[in-house]
Amino acid sequence: MPRNTAPQKRLLTAVFAPLGDAGKASRVEERIVQGISAGALADGDRLPTEMELAASMGVATVTAREALAGLRSRGLVETRRGREGGTFITLPSGDRSVLVRRRLTGMSRVELRDLAIHYAAIAATAAELAADAADREDVEALAQLLDAPEGSSNRAVGDFLLELAALSQSARLTREYVRLHTEYGSLLGLAHADPGFNSAMVGLCRQICEAVAGADASAARSLVRQYVQASVAWLIDEHTRLHSSADLTTAEKPPAPARRKA
Repeated sequence: MPRNTAPQKRLLTAVFAPLGDAGKASRVEERIVQGISAGALADGDRLPTEMELAASMGVATVTAREALAGLRSRGLVETRRGREGGTFITLPSGDRSVLVRRRLTGMSRVELRDLAIHYAAIAATAAELAADAADREDVEALAQLLDAPEGSSNRAVGDFLLELAALSQSARLTREYVRLHTEYGSLLGLAHADPGFNSAMVGLCRQICEAVAGADASAARSLVRQYVQASVAWLIDEHTRLHSSADLTTAEKPPAPARRKA
């Protein structure tokens, strides 16, 4: 799927949205990491300049500079000089899954469930409003997003839900959904890399599309909640597996040699 689609543009807008007065380098850095994790920023993408980044996110230029330095130290960006220079996203083999798994491992189950609850509330409300507002052309455009070409089918559901939120015709609700999608959506990418899960959720989204076409707001809301419930269950299983693997690795390490007494 082309990277200049409307869902991708909405994600990028969320990544570089203003942080407010409390914006600090760590928050700028984390916002960009979320953008990478959610797929809004891909390997090789050029970031805005320090001044552009500072202006768009509402922080001082020195704050943007510190954030980029932090990203460089983590190996997530590189800065090139010259006419074609700039700061570019760098991911090992273009793979963001390691970054996302690290983020999932660092979360508690309570944090994960709380994020899913917030996401479900916003996404379900957007679906309900979309069912009341969408016309036939809107529904056809939604359905087309689910017919993603080979190699991008695991992004189809994310793009579908982003466009569904936009059909709510509430700018504030859509902005909040897009912001949440950069947080929760990056984790969902792990689930959708599982072909069985992805296929089942594409089928569920087709049901959501039918509910929107039939102006059945209650069904659209319920189906979106089913999607979030299924996704958080998958992520909790993966969270458990990742922690079990980490515990096993730690247990397999040989004990440190005893120190000799002086």
